[in-house]
Amino acid sequence: MSTARGKLVLVPNALDLGTQPEPIEQVLSHGVLARAAGLQHWAVENAKSTRAFLKRVDAVTPLSQPLQSLDVKELPRPRKGAGDTTDPRDWQALLAPALAGHDVGLLSEAGLPAVADPGATLVAAAHAAGIIVEPLPGASSLTLALAASGLNGQRFAFEGYLPQQADLRAQRVRELETRSRREGQTQLVIETPYRNTALFQALVQILSPGTQLSVACGLTSPGGWCKTQRVERWRTAPVNLPDQLPAVFMWLAS
Repeated sequence: MSTARGKLVLVPNALDLGTQPEPIEQVLSHGVLARAAGLQHWAVENAKSTRAFLKRVDAVTPLSQPLQSLDVKELPRPRKGAGDTTDPRDWQALLAPALAGHDVGLLSEAGLPAVADPGATLVAAAHAAGIIVEPLPGASSLTLALAASGLNGQRFAFEGYLPQQADLRAQRVRELETRSRREGQTQLVIETPYRNTALFQALVQILSPGTQLSVACGLTSPGGWCKTQRVERWRTAPVNLPDQLPAVFMWLAS
């Protein structure tokens, strides 16, 4: 008789990476914590921070097994000399426990796995292998920021990271602003925290004065905030953003 397959469980993380952690039960539900506590196999972005996450879970809902006995494997990283690609076999290997009948948890550094975070390739591999994908509810910095911005939440697009080269970044911002104006679509981008201020300054310089620009910083963390106003007003009162807190930048042109 064949062994029933396990699931790939998408476990949300808190959004307090780089900040003083808040009690995790204030962000994640007891049901999510209990599900995470029962998993033995993990595919993760970072093994060290995953163990720190599981210690926080254990403080609320005891783990089903000692932390040191859990199977924690990191997601594949692009191989040098391989055109910044990964070997599909590396992703498939992470699903071996599921093929043997055990659930596998997927965890990123913050927020929802595979949403503005690594892991989508593993989710795709699970679908290809006929493994059920079980997403657990949790906070996403993108949707929280969009909800708090007051911009169009009916039509929006996440662009990810903009080019770092100044001329290419300016060209891309203008393209996205044109799309926003034409389609009434809110545009969302993110940046590595230590480049938050540089990106903010570039957006304020490039975007049209009448475009609504929103910045959400450190949501769900103490002192987290979201502010929306026209670019012309941002130009009169610029801000220096924290270089350790994640931020989401959004704009809507009219």
